[in-house]
Amino acid sequence: MKKIMFNDKYGLTQAVLEGRKTMTRRWAKTKRSPYKPGEIVAVAQSYKDAGLEPTIEQSGTLQPAVGNSAGWKNKMFVQSWLMPHKIRITNVRVERLQDIGDEECLREGIYEVPFCEYAWEDNGPTFGTPREAFASLIDKVSGKGTWDKNRRMFVYEFELVR
Repeated sequence: MKKIMFNDKYGLTQAVLEGRKTMTRRWAKTKRSPYKPGEIVAVAQSYKDAGLEPTIEQSGTLQPAVGNSAGWKNKMFVQSWLMPHKIRITNVRVERLQDIGDEECLREGIYEVPFCEYAWEDNGPTFGTPREAFASLIDKVSGKGTWDKNRRMFVYEFELVR
């Protein structure tokens, strides 16, 4: 099973787990998408954040590998089969980053705040439209100028597997 990582600094993993984020865009560096429709993918979390015990049962014995591993605090090093949360990829397509519409921005984790403004984090900056909020978020997550580069992106629609 493959895994997929969402940015914790900007609350995107939590948005996926709460069901507020059901779409993601990833730079199409290659012609083939790493994820396919129907595929179940583990949502990467550090073992600690995933609520795993420092020991796991494997082949009938307790193994201390989880608590002592790099994955205890860093989700880059976790095993996908140990992740408690998974998503099902429901659709994959390629489009330019700036082709995103307001409705899709909301599926990317942008949300409405009082006074008809939009944000991507609590107590953070607000924006007049979902697209403005998403443009700000993508520049934070992927580096300043990402929005302006308007790269080709894989667009993944997904649902949380309960």
